[in-house]
Amino acid sequence: MSTYETDFYGWTQETAALLKQGRFSEVDMEALIEEVEDMGKSEHRELRNRIAVLLTHLLKWQYQPEQRGNSWQATIEEQRLRVTLLVKENPSLKPRFVESTLEAYPIAVLRAVQETNLAKKTFPMSFELTGWSMEQVLDDGFYPPA
Repeated sequence: MSTYETDFYGWTQETAALLKQGRFSEVDMEALIEEVEDMGKSEHRELRNRIAVLLTHLLKWQYQPEQRGNSWQATIEEQRLRVTLLVKENPSLKPRFVESTLEAYPIAVLRAVQETNLAKKTFPMSFELTGWSMEQVLDDGFYPPA
């Protein structure tokens, strides 16, 4: 009987041992497939989250120029690096960059509203309306003008 539902850690150890021993018929394949799929979804969520943080700080940079500082610049640089590394480690995420950016933008706007106290209508309604290209978002030399 699989411990997948009652003891996830135990199930992972049990499954790994069965796989190492070549006892494939004893593996709870349905649960294993679900977990492998979830691992891929997790990487995509991580990409979307990193892009959301990056976009949040780019919006803050553009719409609150008087607040610009080393902290915001460091966050922008860090998120660009993290996105680049994530895609390098998971090359199949690269084609999903555009989709992830479009999904992340509304999250970024809400975070920017929370962090700046500016009205939501201050920010463009969609990523396409920012005037930024996808390439600029990851370009180390790009910082939106005020």
